[in-house]
Amino acid sequence: MGFWQRWPRVGGLSLRGGGACLPLWGGRPVCRRQLSGAENETLEQRRTQIMSRGLPKQKPIEGVKQVIVVASGKGGVGKSTTAVNLALALSANDSSKEIGLLDVDVYGPSIPKMMNLKGNPELSQNNLMKPLLNYGIACMSMGFLVEETAPVVWRGLMVMSAVEKLLRQVDWGHLDYLVVDMPPGTGDVQLSVSQNIPISGAVIVSTPQDIALMDARKGAEMFRKVHVPVLGLVQNMSVFQCPKCKHKTHIFGADGARKLAQILGLDILGDIPLHLNIREASDTGQPIVFSQPESDEAKAYLRLAVEVVRRLPPPLQ
Repeated sequence: MGFWQRWPRVGGLSLRGGGACLPLWGGRPVCRRQLSGAENETLEQRRTQIMSRGLPKQKPIEGVKQVIVVASGKGGVGKSTTAVNLALALSANDSSKEIGLLDVDVYGPSIPKMMNLKGNPELSQNNLMKPLLNYGIACMSMGFLVEETAPVVWRGLMVMSAVEKLLRQVDWGHLDYLVVDMPPGTGDVQLSVSQNIPISGAVIVSTPQDIALMDARKGAEMFRKVHVPVLGLVQNMSVFQCPKCKHKTHIFGADGARKLAQILGLDILGDIPLHLNIREASDTGQPIVFSQPESDEAKAYLRLAVEVVRRLPPPLQ
């Protein structure tokens, strides 16, 4: 017999199905009848209205048609590398499109090094920060506003203020796609970005390893809770091929992200191999889509960009 069956009442309140009886101080208990389906639905709508009163109103970023967030539940799975190469692949696949890259990982910004950018942003006539430009991509990051080796030791309110500035005080001009490199996890920054701006879709990056997949699932569920469409999963570091004997080894496991995608009812947007060229290109500030566009690794990112665009809804602006 289950726990709730052995303990049918706690303090006079029935824990089983049907109505519930609440004891009154010094009086007879008052029994509440079970709500009908229509009444339950009305109550749920009322709760949603009350909960939404404290949420910020979503406001599009001026000049930006579509926002794509790249996220992960856990750090170290190649999220920033994916975001950088996705932005470059979007541009390479369609040169008529204007692409931006926003780094909202306040504590660990990677975009400046990966995009080979340094310096402080200039201000426009409207007192807005101008993005730094390289490889045809407009970039903005917290890394442009602090010293490269300086740690950001801030509490939550200061972090949220910085994120608000990165979202609202940048002169992006006119962009077709803004790729947002999110910090790992499901914390304040992810929630703030999701609630403040309309997001066209989220891309979840994970390795096939079980530990990483546990957190990737939490990331996907978080976006669903805040009504952000999840475009699919990227299985990063999917396989390692020995450069000498060509033998393939699944260092982090085989097809773990594919199995998770099936459970969540999502698509796999791409498989990115674990390859030395990708790491070296990122560390030298020459992403592989730019520096080695004909390589198999770059082509994997180009295919990823195609799958992302194919699943995007029509732009709002």
